[in-house]
Amino acid sequence: MAEAAWTENEIADLVAKVNALKESMGRVIVGQRDVIDLLVTCLLGGGHALVEGVPGLGKTLLVKSLAQATDMQFRRVQFTPDLMPSDIVGTEILEEDPATRQRVFRFQRGPVFTQVLLADEINRAPPKTQSALLEAMQERSVTFAGQTHRLPQPFFVLATQNPIEQAGTYPLPEAQLDRFLLRIDVGYPTEDEEMMMVGATTHAGLADAVPALDVDTLLRLQQLVRDIGISDAMLRYATRLVRATRPGDSPVAAIRKHIGWGAGPRAGQALVLAAKARALMRGRLAVTRDDVKAMLLPVLAHRVLRNFEAEADGVAIADILAALCADVQAG
Repeated sequence: MAEAAWTENEIADLVAKVNALKESMGRVIVGQRDVIDLLVTCLLGGGHALVEGVPGLGKTLLVKSLAQATDMQFRRVQFTPDLMPSDIVGTEILEEDPATRQRVFRFQRGPVFTQVLLADEINRAPPKTQSALLEAMQERSVTFAGQTHRLPQPFFVLATQNPIEQAGTYPLPEAQLDRFLLRIDVGYPTEDEEMMMVGATTHAGLADAVPALDVDTLLRLQQLVRDIGISDAMLRYATRLVRATRPGDSPVAAIRKHIGWGAGPRAGQALVLAAKARALMRGRLAVTRDDVKAMLLPVLAHRVLRNFEAEADGVAIADILAALCADVQAG
């Protein structure tokens, strides 16, 4: 159950605003209801999202509509091989006072100082630039020349990757992938959805999302997610699922056969937070087994590594995690 400080009316009002947020985004984004759900889940959980999908599926529009619907500051950075860390976090510039002729260094903030940051094609930037962003994501601050500069709150990063182009890219190391709460796969729309999308974008264009949630309310929602209780049984179930991804002593045959490296303890934290956010979005103040199972793939897909045998046999990570769900029991 949620903490006693939250009244039933407050909780009902907050859940209604979450639904209004999804509806506002749904008026701009054609289809992709599951993707919107996961994006809002990640936002409420206070984490960051790694979004994967081929070009032209509306990933940028998805992020922009989220920023518009929450009335948050939004910036987009196109990651390229020549992008430097200072292009992300900022740098010091030398300024001269016209009156005194005194010269001083002033920190010029980079695009990371925003509330919603779209890191487009993050795997195209060199590792040093990737690390600068991912450090800011983790610390929620930037340290430059011995001074720490806090990032705005909330701070939400959505990094995109194109799964079909790997030439000239720098894949994110596993330790850095772990910084993302969820990995969200954006698939092709249905025929009807694609027809609606083409018709809308070649006529009058898509309207902007209407603000449905202010920043203060979002911060309260993020706090409410953390205040939602989880039973010892569900906590143990989430822990068992994460531990079972480690092939050395896993009770799941598919894990032992197809996984080379399992998830660490941070995956358990992410799974519980995501399950809490999902429960709140459905108007519940307690985490169920269905919440944990539904969040398993987006939480673990980028945290467990298939071995060579799995890649050679074409075994998808979704199939391996489905076997994990089937073999690991709650309680």
